[in-house]
Amino acid sequence: MDGGTRKPFDTARFLASQGKGRKIVHFKAKEVFFHQGGPADSVFYLQSGRAKLTVVSKKGKEATVTLLSAGDFVGEESIIDVGALRTATASAIAACATLKIGREQMLRVLHEEHVFSAFFLNFMLLRGMRTQADLIDQLFNSSERRLARILLLMADFGKPGEPETLIPAVTQETLAEMIGTTRSRVSFFMNRFRKLGFIEYNGRIRVNKSLLNVVLHDQLPEQNASRPTLLDRPPSPARDAKRARLV
Repeated sequence: MDGGTRKPFDTARFLASQGKGRKIVHFKAKEVFFHQGGPADSVFYLQSGRAKLTVVSKKGKEATVTLLSAGDFVGEESIIDVGALRTATASAIAACATLKIGREQMLRVLHEEHVFSAFFLNFMLLRGMRTQADLIDQLFNSSERRLARILLLMADFGKPGEPETLIPAVTQETLAEMIGTTRSRVSFFMNRFRKLGFIEYNGRIRVNKSLLNVVLHDQLPEQNASRPTLLDRPPSPARDAKRARLV
């Protein structure tokens, strides 16, 4: 067949089907795609479901780096070099369908199919922007606003189409790891959001659009319950006398 009549590459079809060097793999909730420190020999494309990327420090402390949803690639470090190791652990939060693409096949398609390489480059640029936004969020925003942002991201607010207001099951421990606080603080904030009507929380979390006001406009009541007001104790003659002696 003449090169000029070659059929255009179909990225959507490639990522939805099995073929040479790639296969569809299903994971149940809590099953692991790959482990930190393991051989990086393939890239995963999440067709459906939700997953998370976690890292463990040398001291054994685990932290959730990011949450993954349909349309995300994970494990791209495998295309950097032969013998590369996984830098994190990827595991399913809910049942997932993934396309596992071998390193050699991934490199071949990136080199030969410009439509696919442009698609993948766009994904990587968006991920870089998301990582930068996560860092800024961690450095400058309160833990309450960080939690609001994570809930909105999980509900796909800001992506094309209607958001999924009912987000996948996620523990308060995982949310606490992602925003850098304790589970008890997350519980406190979640109850506060529920009382303000930003979320509905009964086992599964339903995110309401009004939560956007917390992130975009910082519209929380003036008395911010995330930092309790310190009230002076009632006057005490004995305490006043003690203070006078100290002076």
